[in-house]
Amino acid sequence: MDIAEIRKYWEIDGKKRNHMVPRKIVMKPDKKIALVAHDNKKKDLLEWAKYNRVLLAHHVVYATGTTGTTLEKELGLKIIRLQSGPLGGDQQIGAKIVDNEIDFLIFFWDPLEPVPHDPDVKALLRMAVVWNIPIACNRASADFMISSPLMDGEYDRLVPDYDVYRSRRINLGESGEDESMMGAPATRND
Repeated sequence: MDIAEIRKYWEIDGKKRNHMVPRKIVMKPDKKIALVAHDNKKKDLLEWAKYNRVLLAHHVVYATGTTGTTLEKELGLKIIRLQSGPLGGDQQIGAKIVDNEIDFLIFFWDPLEPVPHDPDVKALLRMAVVWNIPIACNRASADFMISSPLMDGEYDRLVPDYDVYRSRRINLGESGEDESMMGAPATRND
């Protein structure tokens, strides 16, 4: 299905079904992968990455803090290292998702261990969902993702056209007048 057919689907009698019509973002064959792990899951992620080293080697790999340092040393691959999660690394990954600099996220997080930066973790996962990038949160889902036939080819990722959201009208108070957000900066690089 091409983008014109998708847009047509979202219209009924010339009226849009939804305010946010999807648009296509092409993911290239060499993916931009973020690898993140909480402390209790770093060993699992390292074992997974060692097992999948050959598959990871032709992709661009990002990682936060200690995870990035450990992966680079153990795998012998170039890893783009960001800050540790609690020091802003999760937010850096989220910003890269928004800017289309990361295609998908492998995040081995520990559901049984509270972390002080839990709001950052939630925000990171939210950005992955908002921008419709694949997410693996455990070894099984990471295995399925890395071995997918979609992994090594181009993939048309559909995301809502957020220009409608960016240009929405906001009620500013007592006067009842609406203020348009039109002209709000769009930060997404496609």
